[in-house]
Amino acid sequence: MKNTSRASELHGVANGLTFEPHRIWLDPTGRYDEPLDREFPFVIKLFRYRHHDFTPGLSWHERLELFMPLDGPVCMQMGKRQVDVAPGELLIVDNLKLHMTVDAPELNTRVIVISFLPEFVHGAGLPALDHVFLLPFYMQVTDQARVVRTDAPLLPQMRHAMAQLLPCYAGRTGYYQAGCKVYLLELLYHLAQHFRAADGLRSELIRQQERAARLRPLFEFVARHYAEPMTLKQGALLTKLSMPQFMKLFKKVAGMTFVSYLTRVRLAHAVPLLKGSSLTIGEVAKQVGFSDQSYFDRRFKAVFYQTPRAFRAKAGG
Repeated sequence: MKNTSRASELHGVANGLTFEPHRIWLDPTGRYDEPLDREFPFVIKLFRYRHHDFTPGLSWHERLELFMPLDGPVCMQMGKRQVDVAPGELLIVDNLKLHMTVDAPELNTRVIVISFLPEFVHGAGLPALDHVFLLPFYMQVTDQARVVRTDAPLLPQMRHAMAQLLPCYAGRTGYYQAGCKVYLLELLYHLAQHFRAADGLRSELIRQQERAARLRPLFEFVARHYAEPMTLKQGALLTKLSMPQFMKLFKKVAGMTFVSYLTRVRLAHAVPLLKGSSLTIGEVAKQVGFSDQSYFDRRFKAVFYQTPRAFRAKAGG
């Protein structure tokens, strides 16, 4: 009963807000760069996803992200894993892994996306105990996705915090920034309790942040040179690691090998070309870094579950 009432409370708040069609801009690497105020690095996006009516393509970002569908189920691909999320369940997105919402004929739901930079919650000058709020985002105890399922005892409290957070952010009145942080911390507190984040995991949080920083020069290099031949040796040099260290670190952070990541970056850049250009399939493949069209076709189908030709036809290209 409590779960139902808190879900109704959140739906009541959501019904008074505007949900826009999902339209985002991805850079050539698939990076989704949402401009954030460094003094208030926090944003809530309200999207509506419909079958064939949202921005396709794999994305990644440095922001931490929470994702909740309201009306219908969503399947999220993160790295090589697909995760089914039911209405009202809360997903912690693996933000550094290439991820996307998987299209399906039944896809039709509003989605709440809460994003923020780690320093909004814990950073230099903030109390050391604040690291607890971030532990659910960095803990990797198992290979399971971090989803708060419908029967979770603390889900009603999380929904209540979100029901307070949404109008505070949307209203932009008074001390709304302070209010947003209060309600976000309440939400993160319940998340930490749910995942039983222990103090011993603080060192893992710090290590994960250091790993991400170590790979940032490589991500930036790929953004500029994704269509050029690229080797593991270049990656190791850019991160100042030995080859074995680089391969191990990259897979731990990104959830896939560097070769797989580069392939998916190229595929993500092929999507807008297939939708909005008059280039042939072979020309698209070459422009994003594939010398062999048949290999491009196979890799595209493996990620998007359809050939580039079928994708273009459905997109009206």
